[in-house]
Amino acid sequence: MAERTVAVLAGGLSHERDVSLRSGRRLSAALRAEGLTVEEWDTDAGLLERLRTQRPDAAVVALHGGQGENGSVQTVLEMLDVPFVGTSSQGCRRAWDKPTAKALLAKADFATPDWVVLPHSTFRELGAQAVLDAMVDRLGLPLILKPDQGGSALGTQVVRDAAELPAAMVGCFAYGDTVLAERFVDGVEVAVAVVETEAGPTALPAVEIVPESGVYDYTARYTAGLTDFFAPARLSEQSAKAVGELAVAAHQLLGLRDISRTDAVVDADGTVHFLEVNLSPGLTETSTVPMAIEAGGGSLGAVFAELIDRAIKR
Repeated sequence: MAERTVAVLAGGLSHERDVSLRSGRRLSAALRAEGLTVEEWDTDAGLLERLRTQRPDAAVVALHGGQGENGSVQTVLEMLDVPFVGTSSQGCRRAWDKPTAKALLAKADFATPDWVVLPHSTFRELGAQAVLDAMVDRLGLPLILKPDQGGSALGTQVVRDAAELPAAMVGCFAYGDTVLAERFVDGVEVAVAVVETEAGPTALPAVEIVPESGVYDYTARYTAGLTDFFAPARLSEQSAKAVGELAVAAHQLLGLRDISRTDAVVDADGTVHFLEVNLSPGLTETSTVPMAIEAGGGSLGAVFAELIDRAIKR
């Protein structure tokens, strides 16, 4: 392993650049502790030339949002035949779009909150208030608004009063041209990491998320002390098994690879509701995947070192 050079791709130009850099730094330190030679590369205009002239044995995609998760960087790595940890470009394009992921899970008979998807142009052409009224009639209140693509809960807002909708929509459209409006499900919010091993995709212990504000938004995710985490989650044995099965099913149905994270809510009746998947999950000090790895008895460096080995052999 010490003879292998690994390029950790982090940064980029998405709204999640800072989080990606934090993930990249933490992962790089963990891999160096495992004895690998690690280089941290930003994804700028010089990336292709570096991949050609300083070709690593493997790359790890630690990019969040934008080109890091929509399949763009993965396509470049595939064109240059550079082994990399993470989902293929095709799988990225499928999972990056939240409505597509929800539709595929719903088709497979997994519960997911009712939703509608509307582009900004619909509100402009048909009248914002009329569209908002129809949205509330369909989904009820409270509901949650989020960009149809993107991560780190940027632009995501919970709306409990119809009077809050116009401002919430403006905030959501700041991060994308299309909004996903979803019925809000109250319950235990969990994040479930899936790691591929020789035995196949394996769910790690679920991490329960309890934000101080009641909403797991960008600030609650990345500001230490604003969210309590429980790993493993405080779930019944039956619910813990169900969220693990959902995460593995999402990983397989969406064609994900190596590592992923599924976000879900367990309601008061014990029903598990699929929310979304993340194919390049955060690895910061407040991210749930490192917590899940530790709860499962592993270490961040060892897990990713094994994934790097699998990528090279692949």
